[in-house]
Amino acid sequence: MADPLVLDPTEQRLLGSLLEKETTVPASYPLSLNALRTACNQTSSRDPITDLDEPTVERVARELKDRGLVRIVWAATGRRTLKYHQTLAEDLSLADDERALVTVLLLRGAQTPGELRSRSERLHTFADKGAAEVVLGRLAARPTPLVRELGRRPGQHDNRWIHLLGPVEVETTPSAPGPTVDRERVIVDGREARDERVRSSYGVVAEAYAAALADELDDLPFERWLLGHVADLAGPYPVVEVGCGPGHVTAHLAALGVEASGIDLAPEMVEVARRLHPEGDYAVGDLRRLMRPTTSDGWGAVLAWYSLIHLAGSELPDAIAALVRPLRTGGVLVLAMHAGAEVRHLDAWFDHEVALDFVGHEPAALVALVRAAGLTDVEWYLRGPVASRGETTERLYVVGRASGTVASGTVASGTVASGTVASGTVAS
Repeated sequence: MADPLVLDPTEQRLLGSLLEKETTVPASYPLSLNALRTACNQTSSRDPITDLDEPTVERVARELKDRGLVRIVWAATGRRTLKYHQTLAEDLSLADDERALVTVLLLRGAQTPGELRSRSERLHTFADKGAAEVVLGRLAARPTPLVRELGRRPGQHDNRWIHLLGPVEVETTPSAPGPTVDRERVIVDGREARDERVRSSYGVVAEAYAAALADELDDLPFERWLLGHVADLAGPYPVVEVGCGPGHVTAHLAALGVEASGIDLAPEMVEVARRLHPEGDYAVGDLRRLMRPTTSDGWGAVLAWYSLIHLAGSELPDAIAALVRPLRTGGVLVLAMHAGAEVRHLDAWFDHEVALDFVGHEPAALVALVRAAGLTDVEWYLRGPVASRGETTERLYVVGRASGTVASGTVASGTVASGTVASGTVAS
């Protein structure tokens, strides 16, 4: 195309959604008007979250048809329903790898190569961050460039990239000064390699970990209160702890009268949990593939109790979305994390060789992700390190309720002193 293509934000969202769904759900593509609206407004893998109504989606789709960027067809089978099909990839002559990156840039704005690599996994597999950077360079070198490199954000090691298909909202100044931390380096050699390091490391330390920490709640009054609070919020509905380790948190919930179960990525941890708590329900499982319980229409609570601490920053939105999906309406998600701008690497733990990276996150950023996942009535708690336990990091706990709508509001500020708890809430 000789002249640069200019799309407004709504047009970007429609075309990005069509590009994505053509690859990820080909059996239901082209999309009906309702399916296209749902794809545009979904609360995962989108930034910003939108609430486009059906007349707007229909109007913009027809305008894109008039520009030759969308084709409207009748459904091939069943009811005579209009379906929407994008032609942008054809018009721009995008190869599969180029198409994947353009799709994610249209849907999520400015991103680093590491973020783009991980977020485009369902669209195209890039061997590493460098492979994504090669394709970005190719798109930038076109006679009519499709992407452009920007500067780094605070806390990121790599520069960001944006598409040039229309205006993109870009944060140009930091909201607050802080140290630079590269949270993407934990997946520099791929998610699978990181997952294997986590699985094998926890497998090696399973026995020693349980011996040292299985009774840790005895010394943690705030955490005991929070788990009781979660039990009250869950009510009579089942609760699952993802990344349950030796099972002591799950067992504590069960002792409170909750129908609690646990899953963990490391089989050795599950074996220890079953031995220490034979009355409990523990299984090997991946939190990113969490299913609904068989005894209810959804979980009353899902606890990720220090189980997302090895994920890159770019992985958190999808991980949180995977934990929100099987919640029942009114159910709660509970996140426990290390707070701060740090990625801490361990080569040895409990006198065993390991290869683990622990990723800290700022409270406001994590609360924003929970809100973006559609949770409301969000509570957050920040606890200072307990020196007598050898803790060196502040601990962050976030609780949000599944209501079917995206929360709005601002985060209240909290202050922390060592050994004390600060809390904040998000208006819903």
